[in-house]
Amino acid sequence: MSVMMPKPSEAILGRRQSIVNALRAILPGEGVVDAANEMAVFESDGLTAYRQMPLVVVLPSTVEQVARVLQYCHANEIPVVPRGSGTSLSGGALPLEDGVLLVLSKFNRVLEIDYDNRCAVVQPGVTNLGITKAVEGEGFYYAPDPSSQIACSIGGNVAENSGGVHCLKYGLTANNVLGIEFVTIEGEVVRLGGKHLEAEGYDFLGLMTGSEGLLGVVTEVTVRILQKPETARAVLIGFPTSEQAGECVAAIIAKGIIPAGMEMMDRPAIHAAEDFVHAGYPRDVEALLIVELDGPGAEVDHLLAEVAAIADANGATVTKVSNSEEERASFWAGRKAAFPAVGRISPDYYCMDGTIPRKELPRVLAGMKAFSEKYDLRVANVFHAGDGNLHPLILYDANKEGELHRAEEFGNDILRLCVEVGGVLTGEHGVGVEKRDLMPEMFSEDDLRHQQRVKCAFDDKHLLNPGKVFPQLHRCAELGRMHVHKGQVAFPDLPRF
Repeated sequence: MSVMMPKPSEAILGRRQSIVNALRAILPGEGVVDAANEMAVFESDGLTAYRQMPLVVVLPSTVEQVARVLQYCHANEIPVVPRGSGTSLSGGALPLEDGVLLVLSKFNRVLEIDYDNRCAVVQPGVTNLGITKAVEGEGFYYAPDPSSQIACSIGGNVAENSGGVHCLKYGLTANNVLGIEFVTIEGEVVRLGGKHLEAEGYDFLGLMTGSEGLLGVVTEVTVRILQKPETARAVLIGFPTSEQAGECVAAIIAKGIIPAGMEMMDRPAIHAAEDFVHAGYPRDVEALLIVELDGPGAEVDHLLAEVAAIADANGATVTKVSNSEEERASFWAGRKAAFPAVGRISPDYYCMDGTIPRKELPRVLAGMKAFSEKYDLRVANVFHAGDGNLHPLILYDANKEGELHRAEEFGNDILRLCVEVGGVLTGEHGVGVEKRDLMPEMFSEDDLRHQQRVKCAFDDKHLLNPGKVFPQLHRCAELGRMHVHKGQVAFPDLPRF
């Protein structure tokens, strides 16, 4: 399977060996990987349907080395793709045939833990779960917790603005990052934010978080750490229909209750997870909610009773509250293992990521059922139900002619439906190459040109992660400069449409 990427530069391919030699001068020892068999492990990220061998792989271990690699690539107009742990599910770290793959796995140290200011300073290769492991001895943790948290890196989390099962109450990566250090394509080292809660001036920190490697290479991250709540309990709630589960989600939020996490799984996902993890999930329901409340014990007990009453009013047939920390962890273990669990029941699956208004959940579920019949492919649904972030898993067999193509079309229809009901193309996986050609479904040509102006301000040669996010790249000179006059933004040299 291939995906349309920028046409490789024959000039760059023709001088590959001289590029490798120059990079070896910057990164001695094992810092450069150029043998095909050794680069094969980097040919794709978590979206394994798309594969491409890079020109060369570099593994810097210092900020200076990162800066020198970028300076060299900028001077010689060589594309660069930053990569963390490679768990991206949108093809965001897919290599380029004529590009340098800059891998940050050696940046794997926790640099500082500041309990007084409730923050930690870490390198981008530290795993998401590694931050919590570093601070849990003092009763702290890092809140965003993607299902891949055991493997995904914090630098990748910043690039994709990752969430997780507890993002409903505690926010996405953007809400938990206080500062970053990054290197521009010209090799300049820039620091944004710090240990304080708010940065001065323009919100460049917000701009960088979720920028998918298009604006700079992150080399250090300062994150907020939280004190572990006094009590945390989860409840499993089973329903005869997915629509009833969706109505229950909306009713809980409408009541003013904000759970720490609220996840939903449908029957195929429930059975796959239970067979894999044995978490104690009921098998005789069509939909399952996992709702977690945390805080002072008395508050948690009160809210659990409120949630149970709302569930009953919406037709719940099963309600099971965790009675120990081990049981609570078991409830979540099933949910977090849903993706690998589904891998046991299908040769391949395509993990989607779209976000919708909560009230539209029944409509979107009905739409996905119709798409499943249209494309003759099964789908298992796992949702961050509280914030409307959907993760349908489309089951297919890549060895069967046409099934991958049907899975892709199925996924495109799901994302179009998300936009149609007032949602967005992505919640936390990013656009990458997977959703790139769907961007016009959500943005006008003017919108996309505005976004590319930002890209041009950071990377005027389009060398950082080209081929991702934008369905069509315009030369920076074509886009015109932004002019502000009396509070109005105008583009006098922008071509008219």
